[in-house]
Amino acid sequence: MAGVLLMARALSAVADDEPAKPDPDDPKLVARGKTVYAEHCASCHGANLEGQADWRHRLPNRRMPAPPHDPTGHTWHHSDKQLFDMTKFGPGALAPGYQSDMPGFKGKLSDADIWAVLSYIESTWPADIRARQQRMNEKTR
Repeated sequence: MAGVLLMARALSAVADDEPAKPDPDDPKLVARGKTVYAEHCASCHGANLEGQADWRHRLPNRRMPAPPHDPTGHTWHHSDKQLFDMTKFGPGALAPGYQSDMPGFKGKLSDADIWAVLSYIESTWPADIRARQQRMNEKTR
C-alpha cells in the first residue's frame, strides 16, 4: 500500500510540473519544445520555422501550405488557446469545414508537449511581437 501511495505522489508531482500554457522564458520547456517540434512539426513548417514555400497561395489540392511560425507568418496573430486547439484538434476544429493537410495531434502529443512546442515557437519571436500576441491572450481570457 505504501508503494502505491508513493507512486501516486510521484505522478502528482510530475503533473504539477507540467505546463498549462506556453512559457517562452523557461529554457527547459523551450528545449523540450524544440525537440518535439523537430520530431513532429519541422517536416511541414520547416526546421527553422520558415513554413513551406509560397505559403500564402493554395496548393494544387486547394489547401494552404504550412505557414511559417517565425515572425514573417501569422502564428502570432492567434491566441495561445487557439494555437493549442489548432495543434491538438487540427485547424478544422476552429473553422468547421476548413480543409487542411495538418492533422490534429490529439493522441500523438501530450498537452504538455503542445505547450512546450508553443513555448519554443514563441521564444523565437521578437519582444514586440510577443507583446502583441500576449495582448491577444488577455482579450481571450
